[in-house]
Amino acid sequence: MLIGVTKEIKVHEYRVGLLPGSVRELIAHGHEVLVETGAAAAIGFSDRNYTDTGARIAPSAEAVFAAAEMIVKVKEPQPGERALLRPGQVLFTYLHLAPDPDQTRDLLAGGATCIAYETVTSPHGGLPLLAPMSEVAGRMAIQAGAHCLEKEQGGMGILLGGVPGVAPAGIAIIGGGVVGRNAAQIAIGMGARVTVIDRSVDVLRDLDRQFGARLRTAYATQHAVDEHVTAADLVIGAVLIPGAAAPKLVSADLVRRMKAGAVVVDVAIDQGGCFETSHPTTHSDPTFTVDGVIHYCVANMPGAVPHTSTFALNNATLPYVLALADKGLHKAMAADPFLRQGLNVHAGKLTNAAVATTLKLPYVDAKTALAV
Repeated sequence: MLIGVTKEIKVHEYRVGLLPGSVRELIAHGHEVLVETGAAAAIGFSDRNYTDTGARIAPSAEAVFAAAEMIVKVKEPQPGERALLRPGQVLFTYLHLAPDPDQTRDLLAGGATCIAYETVTSPHGGLPLLAPMSEVAGRMAIQAGAHCLEKEQGGMGILLGGVPGVAPAGIAIIGGGVVGRNAAQIAIGMGARVTVIDRSVDVLRDLDRQFGARLRTAYATQHAVDEHVTAADLVIGAVLIPGAAAPKLVSADLVRRMKAGAVVVDVAIDQGGCFETSHPTTHSDPTFTVDGVIHYCVANMPGAVPHTSTFALNNATLPYVLALADKGLHKAMAADPFLRQGLNVHAGKLTNAAVATTLKLPYVDAKTALAV
């Protein structure tokens, strides 16, 4: 199979779909790889690093899209990239379709096969291709939140860990999954007072076993959310429903009742955000203020640390890229029902039920769509 890698063009996105080491593995399996010139320059890899593995360099993204049977990316295709996709071509990347009807319509009209990293599952019910970026985003959320709490950034001017004789900041984390767990780890390490709110008692038990008395947990009733959000100096939104839009768990009224100069970091913004007051921002203009509360809602948080993020992502995605390349789309999907969960669009059909429900579009089961 001929596999294509393009330079990411989303604002302040520096990651790359395949590193030279991943390319070398694909070529060892008998595949060809075509890489757009400069695709990984931002993280310190030259075209020469790719050609040394046996890859070929293309002068433009258009050349890569025109030749490749499968495109491996990081972020969702931007409008100009969507126009280059063709029927029968495979796109493997993060898509986050539920909050993005324009992208969904374009991909359906283009006829390509689009597999979303964020909906590939594991035998244990996890999301193995989302998890590494959730780990990065969870850890970054505390880093970003701490910065936004500084007075110069509009925050209340509080140090997360406090100092002897001065209380540390209070942090509420809504959601105890991969993002929430990693955010808690960093926040506790910085000395903050941390509460994780989740609707699963099993998740709360796991967090208690991991962190013990250093972490407080709360069951996610509306009363608990109201109580902890209004008391917190920093609130992390870490809620995920695979494929679907994030639920709006913090209302605009609740934001109005938060402390002046408090900060929210909405890690769920890729799926629409879990604060009613959230809207996507970029690394170049990451925050806005609503009712005195600083909002950090960057939609590609891991893109700020692209070296770490690219290696973590490639570690997770490479086995699936190899499976698709070695077996071909249909055999790979037939052999692995968990990879098949990643299929969102195929030949003009929407194959993810959660996306279809959110966007009120017709849905076709993946097995049915692939059989046609």
